[in-house]
This record gives sequence, structure tokens and C-alpha cells, in this order.
Amino acid sequence: MDIFTIIIWGATLIFLAISLAKDKKKTKKALRMALRLGRNMLVSMLSIVFAIGLILTLIPPADIASFLSTRSVFLATVGGGLLGTVTLIPAFIAFPLIGTLVDAGVSMIPSVAFLTTLTMVGIVTLPLEKEHFGVKFTAVRNILSFIFALLIALIMGVVL
Repeated sequence: MDIFTIIIWGATLIFLAISLAKDKKKTKKALRMALRLGRNMLVSMLSIVFAIGLILTLIPPADIASFLSTRSVFLATVGGGLLGTVTLIPAFIAFPLIGTLVDAGVSMIPSVAFLTTLTMVGIVTLPLEKEHFGVKFTAVRNILSFIFALLIALIMGVVL
């Protein structure tokens, strides 16, 4: 566990203790509400985890590399962006995966497009996001995120 995580946990426990000392009844009520909300979101979160596993099983990293390296840079960038929108991979897995893709010969621009859409655009999380934020917000956020992901990829291609 890194120092930042330890600090966050420590601060949370300190504030919880302060809240308990100030008003035990309200704190317990708030904790029960939080647990209820967490339980209600559990099904959605488990379905997302299941979808991630299924997608990574159906689309192994070697197939991603071959898809992104056999196209023109423009088509590979758009294809990488689209592939990233339907794939959801945690950042600590995505960064090494992108390193592997670049080492396998994939151009930097499609790799960055894939990475940014992996973390910014979420088709897999769409139902959960739609439920909590609404259809319009979810659609606008995902469309803008896709556009900005492609812009980031182009800028990174120029910079690197």
C-alpha cells in the first residue's frame, strides 16, 4: 500500500471518529445509508467486472496489437479509439498493455488513442452512468471524451 492510500485511510478514520464523537446517531445513520447505496451498486459493479473479463477474453492483447499495426495511422487511430471505448481496463493494467503494444510495433498515435479512450470513454459502464447521471449527460460526456481522446492522441504523436 502506498503512502497516499495510507493517508486517505487515516484521514477517513480520523473524520469518522470526529463524526462519531460529535453525533453518534447521525453517523450511524449515514453509515447505514452508505452501505445501502453500496449494496445497490454492487450488481452494476459486478456486471462491469464480468464484462471486462469477457472482453479481455474475447479480445486478447495480441489481437489488439495486430489490429492496430496493420492499418494506416488514421484508420488505426480511429480503430484504436473505437476499440478502447468498448474495452474497459483499469489504468494499472492499461499502461503496461500500451507499452507492450508499442514494443510490438504499434504506432504511438493509435496506442495513445486506445489508452485515452480506455480510461475516458465507457460503453461498458454506460448503463450505470446513465442511471446515475442521466442519458443526456452520459451521451455528451462520452462523445466529448472520444473527441478529446483522439485530439490527445494526435498531440502526443506530434510531441513524441
